[in-house]
Amino acid sequence: MKYDREEQKLIDAYERGEIKAAAPSRQEIAEIKSTARNTFRKDRRITIRLYEHDLKGIQKRAMKKGIPYQTLISGMIHQYVEGDLVESK
Repeated sequence: MKYDREEQKLIDAYERGEIKAAAPSRQEIAEIKSTARNTFRKDRRITIRLYEHDLKGIQKRAMKKGIPYQTLISGMIHQYVEGDLVESK
């Protein structure tokens, strides 16, 4: 697996014993669970129209990832809204 610079620095520091992994507190676990529940709760349905070519492409990519194409579309929208997926110029 290839890591970016920041990830590699963290791995190296951990392996040198400079940082140690800590178990999360009960409060942190509760916050993580709450965030996960809210992240995966889908409470709205929408209907969109796509070009046939785009739908086929999405379905192929989803199949390669082993996930339903609706999940892939939802994930892409979520990434875009969160700013993790940006438009190329």
